[in-house]
Amino acid sequence: MADKEALRALQNRLAQRLQEARSTVRGRAWLAVECGGRGFLFPLQEAGEIFSMSPIQEVSHAQPWFLGVTNLRGQLHGVISLAGFLGVSSPAESRDQAMLVGFNASLDVNATLLVDRLAGLRGEDQLSAELDALPAAAAPSFAGPRWFDAEGRAWQEISLSRLVRHPAFLKIVR
Repeated sequence: MADKEALRALQNRLAQRLQEARSTVRGRAWLAVECGGRGFLFPLQEAGEIFSMSPIQEVSHAQPWFLGVTNLRGQLHGVISLAGFLGVSSPAESRDQAMLVGFNASLDVNATLLVDRLAGLRGEDQLSAELDALPAAAAPSFAGPRWFDAEGRAWQEISLSRLVRHPAFLKIVR
């Protein structure tokens, strides 16, 4: 029970910080998440509400990365495994910290991304851009720049607004 209360308190603090960051941050800011041991950054203005795991109803004939649908606040949302969609392995035991990250309402998408773990907020002042970036043709259209934190860990920016328009993301049927 204490674990659930601690998780709920963490979610509330993070939601409050997200709201504060959206209204006060000058410059770029991201929600940092982890999937398959890799770090990803979602622009704050494109990320939506964060949910703890809830029961997922599987959908027949869907891509393996489309896990199914879940009821969040009385609305059905598709659940996409970010690790599965990107083709990075995600250990099953990481589900104890797994969270669902929604899309900003302005993107008009009733879906969530399953991530292994939330890693907090990052600002442009905490990261430095990769100097030797891949040519644009080598990366998918939703992949933004790669950033590095003070410890040298790489963080790949993912544009959620471009992700929801990407043909592979839209093709959930096998």
